[in-house]
Amino acid sequence: MSTRTMPEKRRKYFVDWLRIALIISVFFFHVGMIFRPEQWHVNSIESFPFLDPIMWWLHLWRMPLLFLVSGIGTFYAIGHRTTWQYIKERLRRLYIPFTFGFFTLVPLMVYVERIDKYGSLWNFIPHMFDGGPYPAGNISWHHLWFILYLLLISLLIAPFLNYTRSGHYNMIRGRLIHMASKKMGLNLVLPVIILSQIYLRQYFPNSTHALANDWAYFVYYLLFFLSGFMLFTSNKVIEALAQQRLLYLAQTLISSAIYFITIYLIDNESIRYYMYMVVSIVAAWSCGLTALGYFKKYFDQNHRYRKVLNEAIYPFYLLHQPALIFVGYFVLQWDISYGAQAILITLLSLAAIIFCYWLIIRRFNVLRVVFGMKPRPKKQVPAIGQIAKSPVLDK
Repeated sequence: MSTRTMPEKRRKYFVDWLRIALIISVFFFHVGMIFRPEQWHVNSIESFPFLDPIMWWLHLWRMPLLFLVSGIGTFYAIGHRTTWQYIKERLRRLYIPFTFGFFTLVPLMVYVERIDKYGSLWNFIPHMFDGGPYPAGNISWHHLWFILYLLLISLLIAPFLNYTRSGHYNMIRGRLIHMASKKMGLNLVLPVIILSQIYLRQYFPNSTHALANDWAYFVYYLLFFLSGFMLFTSNKVIEALAQQRLLYLAQTLISSAIYFITIYLIDNESIRYYMYMVVSIVAAWSCGLTALGYFKKYFDQNHRYRKVLNEAIYPFYLLHQPALIFVGYFVLQWDISYGAQAILITLLSLAAIIFCYWLIIRRFNVLRVVFGMKPRPKKQVPAIGQIAKSPVLDK
């Protein structure tokens, strides 16, 4: 019999809240990138060294967890769709926004980075795709790499959708869920992730977001996505995780402490490299589990703003980096303190994003679609003979 066991239909509100929190954290992370010593798209003359360890720690687990949450969301997005219906839905939600951003938002960001070379946007437009891939050339997808990777992962699993509805798949998934629900049982995923990275990072050691030479990290994110898809859509696993959240918090604190010890106290380069790799994976997994457990415990409830925020968060992600780069470029030239620059960049960027979204994007169906939102349903106009009878018009 070809059926896929569907979990409880009640919406997983904590997943929505966690997704919202993660995307907002990406915004603040990129604010911090402006004031780090490491080169970013726009940089302050003054950097804040204390940001480095914080940023590195956040970098460990934010995006892996976002892929895990995307795996959960994809499971529910499939529902009872056919494979072709699922592919069309993914293309609409991922390919269209990626393509729109690639040809509009990203070139604008590259222009700001190279404004001294081209002078004006009008002069830059004919050179939007000169010189090959960024940073040597002008062709890039900047922060849209996440959408591209998610699209490719979604398409990779498409041929297996019918299998996920089979009894054999549900038997295997059931066994994994049984093991994952035991005390600290979710750590069963760690050996798979660690071994994949020990092998692949020999050939693809650096995270580039360029896909062509980023296969170790692509597989890394794929495994987080599949974990979300297979395990964290089980009520049994989620309930066990919420009950064991203190254990996973302890694992997070221990692995994070070892992570910093590895970076700052181990001199042997070879030992440091492999310890860093393993410990960073354990820390990323532990932080993700801890966040899920606590959000399940304290944020698994609806709120009148949840739906509004959940709808806005995709356009927010698409807009946040262009806003930060544009605002940052101008604010960094003002003769004010660096703390004031950071505050102004944050507030003005947020204001620009909210203005563009609330007053423009959400009001027009064409813009809603290219920013990954569902179009507004067409209003049904009642027939003339029904107008007098319609109670809706009296409300």
